[in-house]
Amino acid sequence: MARMHAKKKGKASSTRPYLTENPKWVKPKPREIEDLVVTYSKEGMSSALIGLRLRDQHGVPNVRLATGKSITQILGENEMTPSLPEDLSNLMRKAVQLNAHLKTNPKDLHNKRGLHLIEAKIRRITKYYIRTGVMPKDWKYSIKTAELQVK
Repeated sequence: MARMHAKKKGKASSTRPYLTENPKWVKPKPREIEDLVVTYSKEGMSSALIGLRLRDQHGVPNVRLATGKSITQILGENEMTPSLPEDLSNLMRKAVQLNAHLKTNPKDLHNKRGLHLIEAKIRRITKYYIRTGVMPKDWKYSIKTAELQVK
């Protein structure tokens, strides 16, 4: 499949092996994994960092196979979900940083185009989250709201 904003073709990256059940060598029990997810979330980690920590330090290759639930589902059950989805907040943080850069460097046209592309991604992801009910229907993106919500 072709890239959206570049004239390249090809695969994005390698794919994980297809597994339908948890490997036998995984030591932590599902309840222990859920407790670890909750404690790491209380420490302020994002769901991506929680998954990395579980993989690297506790030997859990896939939380969904081990517990039957994703990390965000576990956080939702414990009422610890963030106000914005993680991918949207990361894109908004990147847009805020680029906007600050463009205020000091107004002639940087390459990064101005990059900001336009990032904002297009934000709008597409926002449409998806509004359609699926994750975000409220009246939520709109602007760089001002992004500065307030991300910081």
